[in-house]
Amino acid sequence: MTVQNGALSVSSNLESPQPPYDPYETPSVPPPSASQPPPSARARTIDDVTTRDLLDFGDEFLTPIERFQIKFVRRTFESAPFDRAVRLLQRHLGANWIEQSIKNLRHVHGLGRLPRFDRDASTILVSNHRSFFDLYVVTAYLVKRGMPQRLVFPVRSQFFYDKPIGLAVNGLMSFFAMYPPVFRERKRAALNLASLDEVVRLLKKGGAFVGLHPEGMRNKSDDPYSLLPAQGGVGRIIQAARGKATVVPVFINGLGNDIVKQVGQNFMKTGAPVTVVFGKPIDFGTMLDGPPSPRLHRRISEHTLDAIRGLGEEEREIRARMR
Repeated sequence: MTVQNGALSVSSNLESPQPPYDPYETPSVPPPSASQPPPSARARTIDDVTTRDLLDFGDEFLTPIERFQIKFVRRTFESAPFDRAVRLLQRHLGANWIEQSIKNLRHVHGLGRLPRFDRDASTILVSNHRSFFDLYVVTAYLVKRGMPQRLVFPVRSQFFYDKPIGLAVNGLMSFFAMYPPVFRERKRAALNLASLDEVVRLLKKGGAFVGLHPEGMRNKSDDPYSLLPAQGGVGRIIQAARGKATVVPVFINGLGNDIVKQVGQNFMKTGAPVTVVFGKPIDFGTMLDGPPSPRLHRRISEHTLDAIRGLGEEEREIRARMR
């Protein structure tokens, strides 16, 4: 069992030999049709474009299990008692077990650059993606030290939303941070505009801490400082949430992909150091004011990768001094 794109999984089907598919890279909303109903009362407007709610799509797009689990997890955000309970669990259980599993190997730098995390504000954390566990380790460190916002990690639908056990794994391992679902099949790409809308809605509502990877998939190269090309989906989210979310970059290096080995090395204090370097909030200047387009979204994502790349060079120097 592994963690994939910030979420526990039992396979790595998200990573195929095909060219990277950015599920949020959809230039416009498809026109309504019999199989794609017009926006309902649940639909919302972002940047003057109305997108459908995930639950507006018919059974040819969503299975009954997927529909039920989307409703259930969404309820944990919309119900105040549910939301308070989840935040407490993320802070006192989730963050604690991750802290104990990595604290002997972890080295954190750049804390003075972080903004103040207000409970009612929102944050987008953009990170490089080398390990299945990147977002878990980084966010657990912040939550353990008082970051009060609700964790949100978009996750693939496969397993987490199309299998009954996926709901249990989501709840037990992340306390429903793995939301909304991302659909990797191109024939269901229209669903991802609705998933994008849901991420932006949570950011604009306030109190969300959303972890994203601008590379779009895990980088398997031997060089930990290389980065895959930026994918436009993250840029699209950032532009749509402008003025409502602070974007913070982070670079992490040293994590493995074998959870048993990683935890064992931590307790034995024999593993390689895991280095986390935070950067200051990213300044986009006037970039976010341009008309939305795939090209602009990719530029925004590239800008975040530039910040992450700079932190990588800083981490390289830090790691060299550890030797």
